[in-house]
Amino acid sequence: MPATLPANPPLPPPAILAAALLAVAAPTLLAFNLPPSPTFLNQALALAGFGVFMVALGGPIRASSWRGALPMLAAMAVVGGAALHAWWAGPWPATLAVSALGLLAAAAVVALAAAGSRGAPDQGHAAFRAFVLAWVVAGVLNVAIAAVQVFAPDWTDGSRIATSGIAGRAVGNLRQPNHLSSVFTLASVALIALIALGRVPAGWPPGRAFAAAAALLAAFVFGIVLTASRTGLASVLLLAVWGGLDRRLGWPARGLLLATPLMYALAWGAMALWAHVGDHTFGGAARLAESDITSSRVGIWLNTLAMIAREPWLGTGFGQFNLAWSLTPFPGRPTAFFDHTHNLPLQLAVELGLPLAALVLGLLIWALGRAAALAWWGSDQSPSAPGEPLPEAAVHARVATVMVVMAGLHSLVEYPLWYAYFLLPTAWAWGWVLGQTERGQTERGQAGREPDSDTAATETAGGATALLGVVLVVAALISTWDYFRVVRIFKAPAAAPPLADRVAEGRRSWLFGHHADYAAVTSGMLVGPAAGPALARATQYLMDTRITIAWARWLESQGRRDEARHLALRLREFRRPESAALFEDCPQPRPATDTNPPPGAFACEAPGRVVPWREFADTFSAPSPGAGR
Repeated sequence: MPATLPANPPLPPPAILAAALLAVAAPTLLAFNLPPSPTFLNQALALAGFGVFMVALGGPIRASSWRGALPMLAAMAVVGGAALHAWWAGPWPATLAVSALGLLAAAAVVALAAAGSRGAPDQGHAAFRAFVLAWVVAGVLNVAIAAVQVFAPDWTDGSRIATSGIAGRAVGNLRQPNHLSSVFTLASVALIALIALGRVPAGWPPGRAFAAAAALLAAFVFGIVLTASRTGLASVLLLAVWGGLDRRLGWPARGLLLATPLMYALAWGAMALWAHVGDHTFGGAARLAESDITSSRVGIWLNTLAMIAREPWLGTGFGQFNLAWSLTPFPGRPTAFFDHTHNLPLQLAVELGLPLAALVLGLLIWALGRAAALAWWGSDQSPSAPGEPLPEAAVHARVATVMVVMAGLHSLVEYPLWYAYFLLPTAWAWGWVLGQTERGQTERGQAGREPDSDTAATETAGGATALLGVVLVVAALISTWDYFRVVRIFKAPAAAPPLADRVAEGRRSWLFGHHADYAAVTSGMLVGPAAGPALARATQYLMDTRITIAWARWLESQGRRDEARHLALRLREFRRPESAALFEDCPQPRPATDTNPPPGAFACEAPGRVVPWREFADTFSAPSPGAGR
C-alpha cells in the first residue's frame, strides 16, 4: 500500500447530494407499502427522486455528450417499439403498455441527463460523487436493516423495517434477498470510487482511512452473506476479478477488491458458527441444503428454449411470456407462476423473436463495449504525472461501467431492470460513462474557444435537464394518485364505499386497472359476458391459480369446453394445492368422449383437441361455439 492515499476531491453541493440520496438510497429503505404491489411505492419514489436529482443538476444536454449513448438509446427504442406493437396490434392492455413505455422513457431521460452532465466537467463529477456517496449510504443503512432482520427479527414491524419471510435470511425493505444483495454489490462498487480517490474519510491519516474503507467493504460483504444470495456470491467473485485485472486502480482499492472473497468466507464461517453454537437459523445453510440450487431457473430456461424453438422469428410478443408459458403444455414444469424468464437474453428472444432480440442485444453489447473502452482506454485515463493515481474522470468511468456489468450479471438470473430502483441508477451510470466523447472534450472543456454550433445548441437546451426532471416528478405523482384508486379495493379506508363501487372505480385506473379486473373476476363480482373484458386484461398481468380457475369456469359457462379443459390440464401441471377443489370429483382426467361426466366436470375431461395458446385471446371476442346448445 502506498504511503499516502490520493488527494480527495470536494464534496458535491448539499442540494445535489440530498437529491442523490432521494433518488438512490431512499427507494431501498422504504418499508411501507400498500397492496396490491409490494414495490410500487419504492419505484415511484425512485422515479420522483431521479426527477429531483435532475432538477438539482439543471444545466444543458450537449449533443456531443449524449451522442455516444445512441446505441443504448436505440436498444430502448426497439424494445419500446415492440411494446407499442403489442398494445396497438396485439392483446396487451393499455394499463400495462403505458406503464412499460413510461418506465422505458424515464430510463432514456435519465441516461440523457447523465450523459449531458458531462458537458460541464464540474457539474458532471459533482453529480457522480453524489451518486456514489448515495449508494454507500444506502449500503450502510441496509446493513443495519439486514442485521435486525437476522439477529433481532422481533424488532421488525413491517412499516419501518420489513419482516423477513425467510428464516435466517435478510431481505431488506425491498423484501427480496437478491435485490438486497444487489444493493450491497452496487454499494461496494461505489465505495471503490471513494477509496481510489482518498475519501474514506477525507483528512484521516492513511492507516486509519484504509481501515475505515476496509471495515465498510467488509460490512457490505457481510450483508451479502446475510442475504444468502448466490448471485451475491458471484458478484463478490467478480469484484475480486476486477481487482486482479485493473492494475492502474491503485493498491488501496485493488487490495480490498482482491480481499472480498476472503471477507465473504470469514463472514460465512462466522454465521455458521453463530448458528451452530446458539441454535440459531442461518439462511445460508438452508440454501446449501436445497436440492434445486437454481430455484427452478433451469426448468424455466428449458421451457423458454422450447418456446423459442416453436416461435423463433416473431416470438410471443412483448409482455406475452407469462400467458404463453402458462397456456403451453409443459409436463414437469416449475410449479411457481413465473412472469419472467429470469434471464434477459432469453426474455428478449422469447418475446421479440431471435432477429429483433439479436438487434437489441447487439446494441446493448455495443454500448457496454464502448463504455468499457472509454473507461479503460479513453482520453481521460492518463495520470497528470508518472506515479500519480488515476484522475477522477477515469475512476468514475470505471466504477460506472462495473455498476452496469453488475446489473447485467444480475439480469442473467433475475430481472432487476424491471424495477425502477435498479433500472434508473443503471441508466444513469451507463449514460454518464457514455457521455465522454472520444476527443475528451466533455472533460477538457471549451475554454478559450469561440462558441460552435454544438455550444449554441447547448445554450438553447440549457434548461432541458431540469425540465425533464420536473416531468419525471409529475409522472411519479400522477402514477401514485392513480395507484391509490386500486389500493382502496385491497385495503379499504374507514367509511369506504361498498366493494363493488371501489372495484368499479379501480377498473377506471389508467395504469393499474388490471388489478381491479382481477378482484372483479376472482370474487365472482363479474360473471357471464360482462366478465370477458375484465378477464382479457387480468390474464395479461399474471396467470395464477385463482385467475386460471375463474377463466376456466367462465369459458365453460360460455360453451368453450375444450379451452376450459385445456386450462384445467395446465392447472394439474402446476400442482398447486389451491386448485385441489377444482379436481375433487376427478382425481384423474376423464376422456372427452365420456357420456356421463359428473356435474361441472370440464375439469375431469381431457380436451378434444390441442388448443394453441394464441387462440385464447379470441375467446373474449369470438362467438361461443357452444352457444344455443
